[in-house]
Amino acid sequence: MKKQLLSLCIAIGTMAFAQSTEGPKFGIKAGGNLSSITGDDTQSKFGFYAGALVNVPISEAFSIQPEVVYSQQGAKAKDDYNFAGYTITNMKQTLSYINVPVMVQYNATPEFYLEAGPEFGFLVNAQAKGDINGNSYEASNKDSLKTFNFGLGIGLGYKFTSKLGINARYTAGLTDIVKNGGGETSKNTNFQLGINYFFK
Repeated sequence: MKKQLLSLCIAIGTMAFAQSTEGPKFGIKAGGNLSSITGDDTQSKFGFYAGALVNVPISEAFSIQPEVVYSQQGAKAKDDYNFAGYTITNMKQTLSYINVPVMVQYNATPEFYLEAGPEFGFLVNAQAKGDINGNSYEASNKDSLKTFNFGLGIGLGYKFTSKLGINARYTAGLTDIVKNGGGETSKNTNFQLGINYFFK
């Protein structure tokens, strides 16, 4: 019975790849982020992303697209603060991640697709910047943040040609990014808009 089941799985896998009209396609992507961190006292900030990808068709309708992307994320403070005689303004948190999303794409038409999948993020840099009594300060606070981040992304895209396309994606973080949040949970949110370019 086990041998029959294994043979069936192999046959299904072979059929799926046989139905695919193309092999893997390698490419690059880049664009802008509108990111934030959950909480009433934060608002969105702009950043950018850039990276590499490979699109692997598994049938005419579906493909899998792993990516490796550098992504500049974070948030701005919504309000100014007064603390112990100090006036703190223009607070901004910048988080730099190496993200590895793995998207499953459904080709609704030859040009238009929908996608969804997990994203694994690895924090490589964190900078807090703001003005204290009118003087600008910037410092690393990476040690107070968790290195690993996990999220789920959904998106859509359009292919202008076989090589060039546009993609929009929203990723909601599912893990707390702060090591000691004092009972509060802080999660990443990120909306991306950019272009994809394939080499063949």
